[in-house]
Amino acid sequence: MIRVATLMSVALVLMGQSADVRFAAFADPDGGYDVAVIEHLRISVPEQGREAWLEAERGSWEPWLAQQSGFLGRDLLWDPDTEEGTLLIRWSSRQAWKAIPSEQVEEVQARFEQLARNAMALPQTMDNPFPLVFEGELLPP
Repeated sequence: MIRVATLMSVALVLMGQSADVRFAAFADPDGGYDVAVIEHLRISVPEQGREAWLEAERGSWEPWLAQQSGFLGRDLLWDPDTEEGTLLIRWSSRQAWKAIPSEQVEEVQARFEQLARNAMALPQTMDNPFPLVFEGELLPP
């Protein structure tokens, strides 16, 4: 379960902003929203692993997400105080997001972890170098 959740962690770190501020960025001029749901993940990313995290994201989650139906975009943020990455992954609908087979997510997560270990010169037998801290979802107001 943690492996699947970590796999879904591909996305985005939001530091110190309220939900209203986050969603304002996605509002259209008519007062609607182009986002139905945001997948919200936080992962442990020590300062010395920050570049390896981003490299692994670019080589795994980024290209895979771009091919998914309903994917609108994502933001990756890093909090130096907590040494956590926040991933905010925008979806056109919860149904599109949840329709993705868990096997696909597990494959991409395995690739992410492999790339991260390579970038940090860690043994491939080691657990995920960037474990999941939190997973949830955000909805427009």
